[in-house]
Amino acid sequence: MSDRWWEIIVLCDPVLEESVYWRLDKFGCSGAATETKDELSLIRAYISELVAQSLDLSSLSVSLNQDAVMLETSPPEIKWNLIEEEDWSSNWKKYWQPQAIGARFLVYPAWLDDPGDSSRLLLRLDPGAAFGTGTHPTTQLCLESLEMRLGEEDTKSNKLVLADIGCGSGILAIGALLLGVKKVYAVDTDPLAVKTCRSNAQLNQLNESQLAITEGSIDELLFTTNKPVDGIVCNILADTIIELFPKFNKITHEHSWAILSGILFNQADAIAETVEAHGWTVAALWKRRDWCCFNVRRSEY
Repeated sequence: MSDRWWEIIVLCDPVLEESVYWRLDKFGCSGAATETKDELSLIRAYISELVAQSLDLSSLSVSLNQDAVMLETSPPEIKWNLIEEEDWSSNWKKYWQPQAIGARFLVYPAWLDDPGDSSRLLLRLDPGAAFGTGTHPTTQLCLESLEMRLGEEDTKSNKLVLADIGCGSGILAIGALLLGVKKVYAVDTDPLAVKTCRSNAQLNQLNESQLAITEGSIDELLFTTNKPVDGIVCNILADTIIELFPKFNKITHEHSWAILSGILFNQADAIAETVEAHGWTVAALWKRRDWCCFNVRRSEY
C-alpha cells in the first residue's frame, strides 16, 4: 500500500479562495492552510495517493480554472507533487501561525505550546481534515460579528442557544461558546468535519451539553433542537445558503438573528432578496476584500 500523499499547491486571486477551499474539500483533501504571497492566496492541501491519481488532479485543475472564468478573474496557478506520509501531516502546519481576530479572539494552533498570559480568548484549533482556521476573511467576519453581537450588554449571552450550520472545524461554534453562550448545535454534512469539530471541542474543554455535534444539515437540527434557537451562524457557499434559508424559520423564533457568510460581494443582492422574501431584515452588511457577511434578524426588537 502507498504511504505517499499529494501536496496540492494553488496560487490564486483572493476572490477565488473560498471556491478553491470548497473544491479541495469536495475532492477529499486534508489539512489545508493559506498564506499570502504578493497579494495572492497560496493554498496548500493534501490527499492520499490511494484516493487520487494524476488524472483526478488534472480534472481538479480544470474545475478550478472554470471557477476562475465564472468569477471573471485570472486563472490560478496549480501544481502538485508526491511527498512521504510522515511529511504531509506536519508540512502544512508550519504555514499556519496564531492569529488575533477582532478585539477578543486568539486562534491558536493546537500543536503549539500554551502562549501563557493573554488578554484574549484562546481558541485552540487543529483543523485536521476539516476546513476553517480563521485565516479566511469570511471566518474572520463571522467571529467579529459574533463578538459584536454577544458583547452587547442586553443580549444575556449566557442564556442564548445557537445553531452552526456547516460547522467545519467548529471554529464559529467554539468561538460563540467562549463568548459565553449557553449551547450550540453544530451540523455538517461531512463526517470528517464532524469528527474534527468534536476533537476541537475537547481541545477547548467543551462537553456535549455545551456543543452538540451532528452529521447532517438543517433537517437534523429540526430533530436535535428541543426548542427554537436564538441565533444561527452559517459560513458556507451562497448557493447553499439560498437553498437552506427557507427552513430557517422552522428552527428560530420571532426575535432570532443570523450571521451569514461565505458570500462573494457580487452575490449579496441574491442573498438580500432571499432574506427579505422569508420575513427577515438585513441589519448590517460587512465587506472584506471580495467577501461579505450579513447580520440579519427575523423582526424588529
